[in-house]
Amino acid sequence: MGTKNNRETGSRHESQAAVFLTERGYVILERNYRCRTGEIDLIAKDNGYLVFIEVKYRSSGYSGDPAEAVDMKKRRRIAGAARYYLLTHGYGEDIPCRFDVVAILGDEVRVVKDAFWLP
Repeated sequence: MGTKNNRETGSRHESQAAVFLTERGYVILERNYRCRTGEIDLIAKDNGYLVFIEVKYRSSGYSGDPAEAVDMKKRRRIAGAARYYLLTHGYGEDIPCRFDVVAILGDEVRVVKDAFWLP
């Protein structure tokens, strides 16, 4: 598949994730946030937390669970983009943050809250 099709597929599943999260009380602040250090699929507020969300989709379990696709390299890029977002959007160091993953496997959607931590 070409890059354009991958982007369209990703955008469709990010929209699906945004609806899923909104129905569960998240307030979506940003979609497809990009900066020089990386990108974040969704940024939201949830119960006082600023949440940086990675959306992963798999059509079947053949390639494994989509949540497992967020490897250490990807985590570091998300964390770098999150730090940049905090710095450029006026958030202090005291804002509670977390990293969630929305895993979409076929028609099943689930949220992995606090999916990873970084030192």
